[in-house]
Amino acid sequence: MKKIIVIVGATASGKTGLSIKLAKAFNGEVISADSRQVYKQMDIGTAKITKKEMERIPHYLLDVASPKKKFTVAQYRKLGAKALKAIFKKEKIPIVCGGTGFYIQALIDGIVMPEVKPNWRLRKELEKKTAKELFEMLKKADPRRAKNIDKNNCRRLIRAIEIAVETKEPVPILKSNPLPYPVLFLGVQKDPKRLKKDIEKRFYLWLKQGLLNEIKKLRKSGVSWKRIEEFGMHYKAFALYLQNKITKEQAEEKSLRELWQYTKRQATWFKRDKRIVWIKNWAQAKKETKIFLSKEEKNKN
Repeated sequence: MKKIIVIVGATASGKTGLSIKLAKAFNGEVISADSRQVYKQMDIGTAKITKKEMERIPHYLLDVASPKKKFTVAQYRKLGAKALKAIFKKEKIPIVCGGTGFYIQALIDGIVMPEVKPNWRLRKELEKKTAKELFEMLKKADPRRAKNIDKNNCRRLIRAIEIAVETKEPVPILKSNPLPYPVLFLGVQKDPKRLKKDIEKRFYLWLKQGLLNEIKKLRKSGVSWKRIEEFGMHYKAFALYLQNKITKEQAEEKSLRELWQYTKRQATWFKRDKRIVWIKNWAQAKKETKIFLSKEEKNKN
């Protein structure tokens, strides 16, 4: 029987390390579920796993898109399905790991957004508005989507409003075709105080590793400032700094604030999913995985 393990949790909670340990212990391969790690040239600011950190475990859905172009949930679902097929063919266990809940929902539950073509006239009008104004509009048009969106990401706000206007109904969800395989959902739980410290520690490590140079290289390769800002959080903050629109101190403060707000949105998203088994350490993860896989053996007999 084919089975899937999904690892979710907030930024800096330890998902990546757990995915490697599980893959090594239970003959698995990892599918990334991160909306920024799909892009090439975005390694430091997305905390993308390195070849060394992979410990020879194959990874999928990393570096599959140009940062110049928008990568959609539908594209993720299509590539994710191919990755699942490839891993099953090797008779290994797919481990879907990431913090982008909508990607996971699209792949595992088969949920996709309505296919709505761009409304360029509407977009032109919406682009004149601030993120705050757009968020207020979305709350009226689709309150449910507003609860789980990055309220500072103008691109996503505009798209959500566009869909709500065109479909004349809340964004969810026109198609649902869940995978026919048993799935174990593991959620990595970390004390909020420790998580906040780890996020800050990771952020300053990014700066030491060359986050600013990464953003400069994106710009030099032809990615517009507007596009870089669309990636949100620290990408947006330091893009503004490099354009002399804010100070470095303001960029750091803005980045940390938005990273923490992002983890809160992640928590809200995952809290709704009652399938998630929340674990605090490797021993718990190992135990739950063994139980999950032992059921497979019983079903075979």
